[in-house]
Amino acid sequence: MKYLFSRFLVAAALLGPVGALSAQAADVVELRQPNSAKVVVKLQFRNGSSADPVGKEGLAYLTAQLLTEGGTKELTSAQLKDLLYPTAARYYAFTDKEVTTFTFEFHKDHLDKFYNVLRGLVLTPSFTQEDFDRLKSNQLNYVEQVIRASSDEDYSKFALEDQLFRGTRFQHMTRGTAAGVRSITLADVRKFYTSAFGNDNLTIGLAGNYPVAFAKMLQTDLAKLPKSTVKAIVPTVAAPKGIRVEIISKPEALGSAVFAGFPIQTTRANDDFAALMVANSFLGEHRKSYGTLYDKIRTTRSMNYGDYSYIEWYENGGSNMLPVPGVPRHANYTSIWLRPVQIAEGLRKQYPTELGSLTVGHAPFALRLAVREMDNMVKNGMSQQDFDRTRTFLRSYVKLYGTTPAKQLGFLLDSKFYGRKDYLRELDGQLAKLTLADVNKAIRKHWQTQNMYVTIITDDSEAQALADVLRQNTPSPMSYAKVVSEGLPKAVVAEDAEVANYKLNVTDVKIVDTKDTFK
Repeated sequence: MKYLFSRFLVAAALLGPVGALSAQAADVVELRQPNSAKVVVKLQFRNGSSADPVGKEGLAYLTAQLLTEGGTKELTSAQLKDLLYPTAARYYAFTDKEVTTFTFEFHKDHLDKFYNVLRGLVLTPSFTQEDFDRLKSNQLNYVEQVIRASSDEDYSKFALEDQLFRGTRFQHMTRGTAAGVRSITLADVRKFYTSAFGNDNLTIGLAGNYPVAFAKMLQTDLAKLPKSTVKAIVPTVAAPKGIRVEIISKPEALGSAVFAGFPIQTTRANDDFAALMVANSFLGEHRKSYGTLYDKIRTTRSMNYGDYSYIEWYENGGSNMLPVPGVPRHANYTSIWLRPVQIAEGLRKQYPTELGSLTVGHAPFALRLAVREMDNMVKNGMSQQDFDRTRTFLRSYVKLYGTTPAKQLGFLLDSKFYGRKDYLRELDGQLAKLTLADVNKAIRKHWQTQNMYVTIITDDSEAQALADVLRQNTPSPMSYAKVVSEGLPKAVVAEDAEVANYKLNVTDVKIVDTKDTFK
């Protein structure tokens, strides 16, 4: 380490006095960990997919991927992999709506070697036609094929954002639209790189065990980036009038995946967010079985795999058990995610004698039940006992968010985005001060169930019948096999009747062919 420290001091001196950084040098967020064997560098740019030019949707994502999956002026992408493989270093890019973040993780003993790679990737990327063609093909395949085929849960989430943010630069997926990706050229990438990745929209994050001079040298080098001329565009979004439903009809869908939500005017920058965390955790903490939605839809009725609620975007919920950093947004919404429930066709095949005449599956019942539970919270709030238990859980649970240096650093960068110093440290204090009255007030202020967007991915055999039930607001009884219905507790039977007749404020229902999404 002494050798590295001396080397970086010499290098910094050659570049200019350490204290004489460019006036446009990026801010630096540091998390020094002297006992760590690792170094983490994060470069967060304020651009993201909302900075994509009109007609070039997907450009920010493709540019970021080319920076990390391509080569430099000195080394090809294959040569970089050969060089770094023995060091177990890794680096990757992630693009969200308002930011693009590059992460570099490596052992402190390889800092000298890896820094040359980092600097080359960011400052002198090669942007070869071969790398461009390969990555563009992968991206287009995802937009046109993979998202529709691999996960109806993710499909429904992206489709909800398409509906909720329609007409804004938040509408399209971060990977873009089919037409947008097709139109992107290598020249577009090079132009976007010089205009959107600037020293003035960059925050540098450093964590781990590194020489002091390294931070200064990195800041000085990245000050060589030009000033950005492209900015992320944050939309102002209002809730719809009534409940607007879009049913995406897809051949051979195995169930109905439901995602519903509405805009809210609070983020982690606001103190109300902690109060909403308690309410949301009680309603449907992600991948937790104690939430009300999970308990009533999965545990009690065995309708699906999981049912959760959110008060901000939750990245890759199918794989992540905990929230991840790198997705900070100023435009926010509350949502309910019901993983696929059975369709009529599947239920008829399972129980031809008992359910052979069924025309619509469990989706309308599940949606009504979920909205009804949120409505109950708006009208009645939480009880003192539920508040105490949920807050106690959260005060311990949030400590798991930053389990690695990379995650800790990521949340520090997100904190800066929201105007906070250290969100995770501050959060425990906010939770500790909360009262039941605070939480119930926040629920009444930010939640409602009369005006929301709903997307449902379902089989083409189910789409029209489902649309008719929701459009006409006809009762949707829960469908059980006889052996199940005979053993149901009286309380569940009574609740089922109430849910089946619960009226949703549906004002519009539209069926969309899967081929017409994300075009």
